[in-house]
Amino acid sequence: MEITRVFDILELYKTQFHKEDVLASKVSGVWQKYSSRDFLKHIDDVSYGLLALGLTSNDKVAIISNNRPEWNFCDYGCQQANIVTVPIFPTISNNDLKFILNHAEVKVVFISDKSIYSKLAAIETEISGVKHVISFDPIAGVKSFRDFMEMGRRNIRFDKLKDLKDSVLPHHLLTILYTSGTTGTPKGVMVTHHNLVSNVLACQNFAPFQSDWKALSFLPLNHVYERMVNTLYLYKGISIYYAEGVETIGDNLKEIKPQIFVSVPRLLERVYEKIMASGEKLTGIKRRLFDWSIRIANKYELDGKNGLWYNIQHSLADKLVYSKWREAVGGKLVCIASGGAALNPKIERIFLCANMTCLQGYGLTETCVVVSVNRYGKDNIRIGTCGPVIEGVEVKIAEEDGEILVKGPNLMKGYYKNDEATIQAIDTEGWFHTGDIGTFIEGRFLKITDRKKEMFKTSSGKYIAPLMIENKINECRFIEQCMVIGENQKYASALIIPSIPNFKDYCAFRNISWTNQEDMCDHPELKRLIDAHIKTINASLAPYEHLKRVSILSTQWTVEGGELTPKMSLKRKIIRERNKEVINKIFAIEDEN
Repeated sequence: MEITRVFDILELYKTQFHKEDVLASKVSGVWQKYSSRDFLKHIDDVSYGLLALGLTSNDKVAIISNNRPEWNFCDYGCQQANIVTVPIFPTISNNDLKFILNHAEVKVVFISDKSIYSKLAAIETEISGVKHVISFDPIAGVKSFRDFMEMGRRNIRFDKLKDLKDSVLPHHLLTILYTSGTTGTPKGVMVTHHNLVSNVLACQNFAPFQSDWKALSFLPLNHVYERMVNTLYLYKGISIYYAEGVETIGDNLKEIKPQIFVSVPRLLERVYEKIMASGEKLTGIKRRLFDWSIRIANKYELDGKNGLWYNIQHSLADKLVYSKWREAVGGKLVCIASGGAALNPKIERIFLCANMTCLQGYGLTETCVVVSVNRYGKDNIRIGTCGPVIEGVEVKIAEEDGEILVKGPNLMKGYYKNDEATIQAIDTEGWFHTGDIGTFIEGRFLKITDRKKEMFKTSSGKYIAPLMIENKINECRFIEQCMVIGENQKYASALIIPSIPNFKDYCAFRNISWTNQEDMCDHPELKRLIDAHIKTINASLAPYEHLKRVSILSTQWTVEGGELTPKMSLKRKIIRERNKEVINKIFAIEDEN
């Protein structure tokens, strides 16, 4: 059947995908699974419940929750009733939450738990447009999701719902996704059914998807990246299991044994760090074997280009070492999709060598989401790139500054109630200006080199691309976060947040006494490890890019603390402001105050 609106996918669960585990999540330590019948029934219950509350076409409903099946029930229930969803990050600040709920004129809010309700309660008098709050977890005095669905079952209006579904056209608004960028007020990206459907259909053959696959989902569903991939999973009949949390991903992978999951580079870096840390603890023949397997992985080239002797060594390394890595992630993994930021080519190469195919892609909320992606098939992957542009989408590189410009069916309708921002982002010829700098490798594979707004110039007039250098810094397993600085200064430098768990393991293995986190961040051994890594990085950089000094900070940057966006991008201005004294000391600047 032809899919033109996102909820058309539901028909596949009436005619084709008769599954016992369409969606699953853990409740009290046990996986609770929802069958095709459950899936469809709960979605209808939500639609009828919304109608019973008096909502009408194009009303707005917010979803503020962790990943769980109820998220999908609400999403598709809204779609069927021609109601627009406004997904919001659970970690959002109160100010941004208040702005979004008022700006979008949200009438109903679905929440996951008491912590979210506390945020709503704190701004209750300032969000008068919100008429109903419904909680997935029971909260005293708050309407429960169970009671809401029961209300829907008592108010079935089959003909009304059918008319509403029939009235929805592909170009109609599906959702408003508010981007919490590194600066400024959130902007509401208007995504239509056609935007999302076109992206799903364009990506449906990039991996050997099968309806008996399982996927582990842990990136936030309210972000377009995971939401688009979840839609693709449902379209292909892939069962979706929601991880309990970021800290349980490893255990959940072993339990579920998924064929696919989607990640951001930082999580893959942590997997790599664990592999390297475990290798460092080995001794004798096991250590030599591990080191040999890493050397083999570092030389890996795609499509058998290394030659016969390498292939023989690779087969042996796979049997003795790489197979154990795959077992650690369930043993059935076919592919990983990586996006949201640039993946370190070294890590990408090692994963590919270990037969854990990593498909790096590129996209933005405004392009819903994929613009380009590496994919299965001979000559379809280039390490260090974001792959070929997907069918139907056009990309060109601006001659004047190298900015990536995009046009296609996945491009947003515009920014909600913000014509000025829409005009600034999409030019008169229909090209969306991404703000990213890039180039084409071999004329086909898109490579992102930096963010236009994040590049800065030193006092000598040389431009520094911080992302490229930061990716190199983050290769060190003793570094958790970093930010390159040096705008209008004589040289570049960096603020570094160490990886406390990795350094703690290192200290325990080498019998270094551990005191407390703040003191250990100033430990000579940590400084030595980081300085050695910086020295290695500098050898690969142009002289004007060299990091002359770095400063190790003891407090991690977080979304809650305001230093990171919900998708983990650095809020550089805020970080600079909060570390003004440290930065002044690095560059020997006297504080004017």
